[in-house]
Amino acid sequence: MKQHSTVIASFVFLLIGWFSGQMNGEESIPSVLAYGAAILVGGFRLFTTGLKNLIRLEFDMRTLMTIAVIGAAFIGEWGEGATVVILFAISEVLESYSMDKARQSIRSLMDIAPKEALIRRGNQEFTVEVDDIRIGDILIVKPGQKIAMDGTVLKGLSSVNQAAITGESVPVSKTVDDEVFAGTLNEEGLLEVKVTKHVDDTTIAKIIHLVEEAQAEKAPSQAFVDRFAKYYTPVIMFISLLVAVLPPLLFDGDWSKWIYQGLAVLVVGCPCALVISTPVSIVTAIGNAARNGVLIKGGIHLEEMGAIKAIAFDKTGTLTKGIPVVTDYLPQTNKDSNELLLIIAALENGSQHPLASAIMKKAEQENLAYQNQTIEDFSSITGKGIKGRVNEKIYYVGSPNLFDEVLPNGIPSNLKGTISELQNQGKTVMVAGTGTEILGLLAVADEVRGNSKSVIQKLHSLGIEKTIMLTGDNKGTANAIGKQVGVSDIQADLLPQDKLSFIKELRNKYDRVAMVGDGVNDAPALAASTVGIAMGGAGTDTALETADIALMADDLGKLPFTLKLSRKALFIIKQNITFSLGIKLVALLLVIPGWLTLWIAIFADMGATLIVTLNGLRLLRVKDK
Repeated sequence: MKQHSTVIASFVFLLIGWFSGQMNGEESIPSVLAYGAAILVGGFRLFTTGLKNLIRLEFDMRTLMTIAVIGAAFIGEWGEGATVVILFAISEVLESYSMDKARQSIRSLMDIAPKEALIRRGNQEFTVEVDDIRIGDILIVKPGQKIAMDGTVLKGLSSVNQAAITGESVPVSKTVDDEVFAGTLNEEGLLEVKVTKHVDDTTIAKIIHLVEEAQAEKAPSQAFVDRFAKYYTPVIMFISLLVAVLPPLLFDGDWSKWIYQGLAVLVVGCPCALVISTPVSIVTAIGNAARNGVLIKGGIHLEEMGAIKAIAFDKTGTLTKGIPVVTDYLPQTNKDSNELLLIIAALENGSQHPLASAIMKKAEQENLAYQNQTIEDFSSITGKGIKGRVNEKIYYVGSPNLFDEVLPNGIPSNLKGTISELQNQGKTVMVAGTGTEILGLLAVADEVRGNSKSVIQKLHSLGIEKTIMLTGDNKGTANAIGKQVGVSDIQADLLPQDKLSFIKELRNKYDRVAMVGDGVNDAPALAASTVGIAMGGAGTDTALETADIALMADDLGKLPFTLKLSRKALFIIKQNITFSLGIKLVALLLVIPGWLTLWIAIFADMGATLIVTLNGLRLLRVKDK
């Protein structure tokens, strides 16, 4: 029988017992039988667990309730015993309803991806269930349809609404070679997508799995409550025994009255509200975050985030877009500027340097066919640059330090001034030339994300004491970008191990420190911080695995929302624990004048459980603004 049906049946028996008691007296056999039926029907699940626990000497709320109800029947309070059972059953139904409500966000995530899709294998097109789709199949996604699997676009152009995965409200343009995710909505054009992952490995499947794990994991406050309840329950049982026995023995009290008071103490002492106070808040907050494109991988990280005092940011790919562009090209001689750019791009084509792509992109914009240029004797000068022979002449491209060594008299002073001016603007300067002269300067910079400055301002306004930018770049570049985004501290010229040491220093000073990075080269620093936050969880397995929190849309704008939600969750958890213990204390004080009844006890317990549950559900209302 379902939970709510047993409550209704038990309630009917309770009414029969009450009417029979009014007509024949509370002690009459029909009345006692009806109350007994109400107790058995409504409390069957409660008693089976309670008695098992009693045999094992495990004292939880079900054990307490079982003893209280049996005791009430023993002293002839059948009506009170039946009422206690029904009220307890009602509170359980409401509790499971609220936890279901809290977990709804996960269910809504599960329903996002379609269960079947139109695919093409060879020359045949047919609809199959997603479980039968194989890697390499071609998905055909019409406008208005949801994409069933993760993959890359083979053909077509469209805008895709990714809100379900990344929390982005604005649809994202997708064309050939772009990555798309299961559960996202194709809004405009027809797309052909090559499937790259099995149904269980899609980003949405990973999110659901991680969020379910996170919701099941115990947060520190929940672990504290569980430990507390373990010791608190036997103490309550001992107090209720003293209440039942001492007044009759020492003060000649009425045994029946004080046993009843002792049972009421047992019921009011149930830690139901206390036990439910933390999990309902954790489940609700993590579910709400997932719906807004923030993956929090456990209650512990949610609570820690709420107490963060300082946040460190990686620069490249976090505060900046991570895509370098050529900002200045300054040819120095009367050599043809396009011819020089062609030679530089051809040399950089053989380089592994991250800034090489920016120079090649610049050459492509000028329609220079640098791939066709022959380079001889190409070699890399570690940490400084590259050299190669073009048309029997050796050219160098590299850092200013390289040319200080290569040129007989070093870099001319007028050019040194230009170089430091560009560096102070936050640009990385590359010099091109021969063994005797400098032919040109190139300045490359990484663009700052549009919302970096406003995010840093919001974090400061939310009370974050320190925002620190960590970068391997030179001081000039770091200072220029740091000032642009408004961080309170800048650390430049850092190797990965330096970032790690700096995070440890910060932890010594501020105790709780978050680190925001892209989850790949920042892995050691992310691991050493109190809370590691990875950018771009969608499609990045490393970010999903290494970080404690992943911002799915690669959007820093989600950081203030995550901080607000975590703080609110921490506040509500503390509120719930205080309220749960406070209401117990007030009810227990009613024992002194002998005013505590089983009715008041169960109402105090059930009322407290309901209030802390509804209070926890308020976390669903925290919005990303």
